[in-house]
Amino acid sequence: MKKYLIVLDDIWKPEVWDEVEFLFADNKNGSAILITSRNDSVANYTRSKSYYCRKLSNPSIDKKRLKHTVNKAKEESTMEKNKNDKSKSIHDILPRDLIHRILLRVPIRHLARLRCVSKLWCSLISDPEFAELHIHLSLAPTHACLLVHLKDSTEAYLVHLEEVFNGDNYQVKEVSLPFKKKPPSKFCVMGSCRGFVLLNRQPYFFVVWNPLTGFRKRISYSCLIHRSKLRRLNFPRDARLYGFGYDASRDDYLVVVASQDGYCQHLDCLSLKTNSWINLDAALPESLGFMKRQSPGLFLHGSIHWLCYSLQGDYSESLLIFDLKERSFSKISLPEQLIMHCSATIVTLGGCLALYYEDDVVERKTSIWVMKEYKVNSSWTLYEIPCLKFEPLCLSNGSDIMALDPTAVSGPLKFAKYNIREELLQHFTCPHLRQDLYLFASCTVYTESLLLLPSDI
Repeated sequence: MKKYLIVLDDIWKPEVWDEVEFLFADNKNGSAILITSRNDSVANYTRSKSYYCRKLSNPSIDKKRLKHTVNKAKEESTMEKNKNDKSKSIHDILPRDLIHRILLRVPIRHLARLRCVSKLWCSLISDPEFAELHIHLSLAPTHACLLVHLKDSTEAYLVHLEEVFNGDNYQVKEVSLPFKKKPPSKFCVMGSCRGFVLLNRQPYFFVVWNPLTGFRKRISYSCLIHRSKLRRLNFPRDARLYGFGYDASRDDYLVVVASQDGYCQHLDCLSLKTNSWINLDAALPESLGFMKRQSPGLFLHGSIHWLCYSLQGDYSESLLIFDLKERSFSKISLPEQLIMHCSATIVTLGGCLALYYEDDVVERKTSIWVMKEYKVNSSWTLYEIPCLKFEPLCLSNGSDIMALDPTAVSGPLKFAKYNIREELLQHFTCPHLRQDLYLFASCTVYTESLLLLPSDI
């Protein structure tokens, strides 16, 4: 128990002391109780109980001495408290539960360093349940932009977009691809989901990779090759559509592939939890003729999304969605006001489904349609950016659109930020990256996480 100093000023009756004396434990650790009274009976009563008693001869002088004594006792108590606090760790001051809740709201890029603070923090941050909670509770998801040079697929760079535009000391980090050997030229990024990036590498295998943790897992799809009449299946060239997503109902990550084998169409689903392929041919729509080849899917709200095209194949007419829980297809209508005569691209902006395309070469603008309420057709909202070849990457601060800057044709790679009022807010140059990297690169934006695959927990 800590030391204490209790001051009871101007006690008039001995009975008062009897009523409160039992409240103050005597632990023989140097604690003290100071009583003052103008009543001799109180003084005589405390003296009878072996307390030290002193009569003040000159009240004005002795009161100053008394005040000095009390202040000195307070100073000594404070110094001892500070000394004890310095010898304590943060775990003695803050409850474990409070530390846990604070860490859940720390930006993920700092958590790797915080693991080194103590064994407790390392244990908390490394817990798979912590990783799952952090992806939902983190105040500011970290958007990472992964650029892989297609001419030299050994080059890969990582840029944190929030750091670039928030004036932080941003870093362009060169990352090591998750291959033991130098990747061949036939290598590509096929999608991302909850911090994982899906890669394809010949011959015949996928790699699921978490760039933040370094985790990687290799999965073969040679079984699809053996079934094929042509005995070949090159991704993404021979895929009608493909996608990567997460089924929360089964806690499973899935790779979905639709392919054409002569006159036969196949739909296959790879479960990363069981490391097995599931044939879902029965779930296929009547025809995938309205899908362009090599159509990458976008994962959002438990489903993978693709753009459907007209029979002429020159413009989009709807969105095809595959529900990973129900293992079934459906469609979402595009905006009724949509007038488009060129290919579009679907992205996620601020957690919302969005599509963009070059709208008018004369006026040099890019149209971005955002579905603010999922599957509510009336919630499609149009934004027009006065710039061609504008490629939105993510939404910052709920209203600012970050994008690769297409205006530069040479020199360093540039990013741009516009607000939803279509005003240019900021340009930013990455002197470490060349513009030709952008022209010949696979660009993937994903939200970082500490997650592991369910089969590896």
